[in-house]
Amino acid sequence: MKIPEGIYRLEDPGMAAFLFSGRREVMADACLQGMMGCVYGTAGGMDSAAAVLGDFCFLAGKPEERLIAWDYGRQYLLLAPPDAAWRELIKKVLGDRAREHTRYAIKKEGDCFDPGRLRALAETLPAGITLSRIHGELYGKCLKEEWSRDLVSCFPSCEAYEAMGLGVAALRGNELLAGASSYARSRDAIEIEIDTREDMRNRGLASACGAALILECLERGLYPSWDAHTEISAALAEKLGYHVSHPYVVYEVEADKGPV
Repeated sequence: MKIPEGIYRLEDPGMAAFLFSGRREVMADACLQGMMGCVYGTAGGMDSAAAVLGDFCFLAGKPEERLIAWDYGRQYLLLAPPDAAWRELIKKVLGDRAREHTRYAIKKEGDCFDPGRLRALAETLPAGITLSRIHGELYGKCLKEEWSRDLVSCFPSCEAYEAMGLGVAALRGNELLAGASSYARSRDAIEIEIDTREDMRNRGLASACGAALILECLERGLYPSWDAHTEISAALAEKLGYHVSHPYVVYEVEADKGPV
């Protein structure tokens, strides 16, 4: 991937941590801690930065056009601006290419979970369906289907996932039906990703997988962070014990393929 002139990848991503001060975003932390993803800055001073992991780009510091105009080698990108100045610049630079979308921030509370209720949800499964840790062959199964690939796609290999990732899958025999997993991992937290095959939705599988994953995180001393892409995701989070903090705006951007 060629980086545009005027942008550079930080060899020490922690140098940009002060620009993200006060923001509790596990994916950005994973980048700043050098565990996953990348952090980019612009030539001329450490005034602006972009923490990029998977489909997400977290912007910080002084609004900078160069960090908005580049697609970071992604076909699809979610730009997360911290304030109105960044939002206005995104709309100015990208115009109709940037589709506004409302996500829901979930409060990061250490004491909001009821282990007994979570265990009950994890054990409430339709007949013939079991839960299993995601590892080995299941890592490959997740990557094979579009609906499930984000359960593991931010980890470059099965070995990397088993070293840093954590996940639970719902199976019928060897058939993958749903899963809850770490989209990203920082030193002390994961960012939860939950996906269910379309024909298996509304059967309690997402609740069961999510509950089992949260319990595993609590046992390991990892915070199970949740950020909701939709109202449905926010409702599931509340079912599992979380509380919604507030809605916020991101921008969905498709790569510019240029003239046809």
